[in-house]
Amino acid sequence: MRILEYDREAVVAYARKWALSRNPKYYNFDGVGGDCTNFASQCLFAGTGVMNYTPDIGWFYSSANDRAAAWSGVEYFHRFLIENAERKIGAGTGPFAEEVPLSQIEVGDFIQFGRRTGDFYHTPVVVGFSRGVPLLAAHTFDAFNRPLTTYHFEKIRCLHILGARTQ
Repeated sequence: MRILEYDREAVVAYARKWALSRNPKYYNFDGVGGDCTNFASQCLFAGTGVMNYTPDIGWFYSSANDRAAAWSGVEYFHRFLIENAERKIGAGTGPFAEEVPLSQIEVGDFIQFGRRTGDFYHTPVVVGFSRGVPLLAAHTFDAFNRPLTTYHFEKIRCLHILGARTQ
């Protein structure tokens, strides 16, 4: 198994192109719970080019009706990336990440917003920094280069993408 370097520039280029519109290759989940993690997954795929087709617990998209929960669900996205880093999912193919403090995120990483109760509900992608403040791109509440400081949330967690594995 080979480890691929994460192409952070490709992530930003994809986000720049599609943050304020929709790629017709993917279903728009705005009317059924939100499109933020679907968009995050599209960005992540742009930077890795590798999916994990493990039934039920992988990370993949073939169509709106043939996709993993991790492709479009906030909690599942987090779980897949963290558990895939530990190779707990299938053969461990696809992207993998670790949770890091906000001070350690980079362009192409993801920040998830949550409530005090611990339930997380939004997954924007980091597309830049301005004076040390992360700039985010997202769907559902469409944004590109939106400063983290303009969002309202009670908790955050940061997912630093380490790379992707392929056969």
